[in-house]
Amino acid sequence: MKNNKYHIVTIGCQMNKSDSERIAGYLDNLGYKNVASKDLADLLVVTTCGVRQSAEDRIYGIIPRFKKHNPGKKVILTGCLSGDKGVQRRLKKHVDIWLPITELPQLAAQLKKPKKNQNSLSGYFNIMPKYNSSFSAFIPIGNGCDNFCSYCYVPYARSREVYRPADDIIKEARSLVAKGYKEIILIAQNVNSYIFSHPSSSSLLMRRGDRREEDINFPDLLRMVNNIPGDFWLRFSTNHPKDMSNELIQTAAKCEKVCEHIHLPAQSGDNDMLKKMNRKYTREHYINLINKLRREFFKRKPAEDLWKLPLAITTDIIVGFPGETEKQFNASKKLCHEVKFDMAYVSQYSPRPHTASFNMRDNVSKIEKKRRENCLMQILRRYNLENNKKYMGKTVLVLVEGKTKKREWYGKTRTAKVVKIEKANSHNLKGKFTKVKIKQAEDFGLRGEFVKSL
Repeated sequence: MKNNKYHIVTIGCQMNKSDSERIAGYLDNLGYKNVASKDLADLLVVTTCGVRQSAEDRIYGIIPRFKKHNPGKKVILTGCLSGDKGVQRRLKKHVDIWLPITELPQLAAQLKKPKKNQNSLSGYFNIMPKYNSSFSAFIPIGNGCDNFCSYCYVPYARSREVYRPADDIIKEARSLVAKGYKEIILIAQNVNSYIFSHPSSSSLLMRRGDRREEDINFPDLLRMVNNIPGDFWLRFSTNHPKDMSNELIQTAAKCEKVCEHIHLPAQSGDNDMLKKMNRKYTREHYINLINKLRREFFKRKPAEDLWKLPLAITTDIIVGFPGETEKQFNASKKLCHEVKFDMAYVSQYSPRPHTASFNMRDNVSKIEKKRRENCLMQILRRYNLENNKKYMGKTVLVLVEGKTKKREWYGKTRTAKVVKIEKANSHNLKGKFTKVKIKQAEDFGLRGEFVKSL
């Protein structure tokens, strides 16, 4: 394996990106070398996403095309579609190894002779990832989902929720902070459901629903990471409204390293739609959560010589769910007007096999789905601009990520606002906290002048 080269194609969410980082770390330890182009690779790894049909369709182009031009090379398919029977039938001639992510620790044996292996999620989490960034890192705290939203394939792809020991998570976070990382992002399909027993039980994983009084929950974990010495930001995603507890809201607001940004998927503003989606909360409950979050974060004191940031709320909304009427869609519009989201990721409903909604009649046309998406995007632009104008003339802290195609430095605020930075070309700012005075507000971003790098 010493001279073999690999390339990873990642499709989908933050969890998939984190999975790919662990796959890269594993292959590096086997002696493989990462290459920038799949055409140069001996081994192509495709980390798949099953959330939308468009994500699945991508692999039907990528993998057969690679095999056609590289018939002697291997393809590994992992991620959410690795166990899908329909995908396996369609790509059986092109994929050499079907790899559920829990089987990553046994990949070396599969590369020698493909065979079925036992699941080993704890072993997977013990693999050191090859982080794509030198200053911002995802830390997965668990895997799987128990919620079974009627449109979502993830519970079938990743199985039940299982969570990492707290001491393993803290160890990974401490290591990153010691290396100078400026941003830690705790991720899982549902971070709010995190539960684990004694931190010393590093050989065990814990399932949701098994909590005892002495167990560690997500607010506990958040406090533990927040208390790690060092200058870094802390984020967490994805949240579920039904599991966003008062304890978590208060803890997040009191932890000074937790950023003033909460991503809380609403999916719809109509109670009947939420029930059909099996979301287990109501519109009223969701709005109440938003009010609580804003009230608790408003109590925060601003950092010295920096503007007190307003809490940014982002969300996910599905349009064109089976049976969604114009009145029900208008309820989603009303929700956007009422909450005034800083960003919403609007998606057109896509039927996925095995899900409950797959058996519902997809009776909203593609043209109507697109119209509804555009309608929400117009509302979103309005409130993005309104929210961004609050930043005018204010000095904020930005974590610089890199340069644009126009060679301007850019980064994000604690509120996840993208900022382009002027008068800073003579400085090397990548991966650094930088003070920026905002001079211009746009609907999807900000522009400001460099003040100083910290």
